[in-house]
Amino acid sequence: MNEGSSALSLTDRQRNANPGICPRKTSGFMKNALLAHVEAKSLRTGVAPFSVGDIVDVHQKIVEGDKERIQVFSGTVIMKKGDGINANFTVRRIVNNEGVERIFPVHSPKIEKIEVKRRSRVRRAKLYYLRERTGKATRLKEGDPIVLGDAPAAAAPAAAPAAETK
Repeated sequence: MNEGSSALSLTDRQRNANPGICPRKTSGFMKNALLAHVEAKSLRTGVAPFSVGDIVDVHQKIVEGDKERIQVFSGTVIMKKGDGINANFTVRRIVNNEGVERIFPVHSPKIEKIEVKRRSRVRRAKLYYLRERTGKATRLKEGDPIVLGDAPAAAAPAAAPAAETK
C-alpha cells in the first residue's frame, strides 16, 4: 500500500470511531468562520417560529413592472429543510381540487412576513403522506394555542379588579 491510501483508511477509521467528525453524518458540523460571517449579514431576524404541520400565511413581495404588491400564500408546512442561509420550507394547499406546493427560502428578502394561523401536533418531520390524501383525511391534530405578544398579560390585570369588587 502506498502512503495516500493508508492515510485515507486512517481517516475512514477515525470517521467510523467518531461519527461527529464526518459532516455528512451529522447536520451540526462547524462552518468556515469566514463563510458564517458573510452569511450572518444576510440572515433575517424576527422570523416567526413555526414548525412542520403548522398552517401559515406567507406574505411575499411580487414585482410587476414598476409596481410592487404583497401576495399571500396560505397552506400547511409539510417540510423544513436546510440550515442558515440555505434554510427553506415547503407549503402545500389545495386549489380547485389540485394540490399546489411552493418552496420558500426562510431568509429571502422577498418574503415580507410569515404568519402562523394554527399550530398542529405531528409526529413526522416530513408530511409527504398528505400528498395522497384529500378532503377531511388531510386534517391534523390541533397543537398548542398561538400566544400573541402580550395579550395574556393584558387579560390578567383586567380580571383582578373584577375579583376585588365582589
